[in-house]
Amino acid sequence: MQGAISFKQLTSGDKSLFYPNTIRTPFNGTKSSDSKRRSLSLSISAVSQNATNPEAQDALKRALAKKAVGLVKPGMVVGLGTGSTASLATEELGRLIRKGKLKDVVAVGANYQSRVLARQFGVKTVDLNDVNNIDIAFDGVDEVDLNKNLLKGGGAAHTMQKVEVLPSAISPVLRRLVTLGGVPEIRSALRKDGPVITDLGNMVVDVSFPNGIQNPSELEKNINMIPGVVENGIVSGVATTVLVAIQDGENVIVMNLEEFAEIISGRTGASSTS
Repeated sequence: MQGAISFKQLTSGDKSLFYPNTIRTPFNGTKSSDSKRRSLSLSISAVSQNATNPEAQDALKRALAKKAVGLVKPGMVVGLGTGSTASLATEELGRLIRKGKLKDVVAVGANYQSRVLARQFGVKTVDLNDVNNIDIAFDGVDEVDLNKNLLKGGGAAHTMQKVEVLPSAISPVLRRLVTLGGVPEIRSALRKDGPVITDLGNMVVDVSFPNGIQNPSELEKNINMIPGVVENGIVSGVATTVLVAIQDGENVIVMNLEEFAEIISGRTGASSTS
């Protein structure tokens, strides 16, 4: 997972809107947006970054992965996302399969990396076209609000998740994003010259919204209506469960987003009265 919820974000801003001001947008010509809509039950993992050291972060993510995979039942088709938290979920899924605790489970990977990782851990993979539906899917997200609107895209694996645009439409799309209040910038690669290229040859555009994202579902729709755009990094109305991990002393606690919000609400209420 590339990003997360932090206590600072949750307590310093509007408690009904936890989005920061950046989304990511890749470009290409093959529409695959149905992949995010086909899950009957979608569980999205989010991790709190209240812990600052790598060891503590790893403990939070592993606890999330174990909790999420605990929702899988024998015979299910599982969707596998990308990023560090989703990778740990894949590892945990493979461990349970090898121990014989989960039988007849197959997985659909979001991209090449997730499929290779699944095979590495002994999880059988199938193509999205070979299944009628995905029973449950796991992924890490960059941000989430109380309505379970999600922001996904830090890893640039959008092709099977969120965004594609016809390459020839890049310039007009960038101009239209500006009219929606965005500040788009094509993401540059770190270890080579030129832009970041995704699995299917897509380009990635980071779009900052200086005034924030006030209505995620509306912005998702408006971006998708731009000619040439196939998808974008906002996922609204899809997730059924959001898991959050927090560290309480030496203990790691995993809870639903609703429970986490109650804790934050209580803390901010106590802070405002003190």
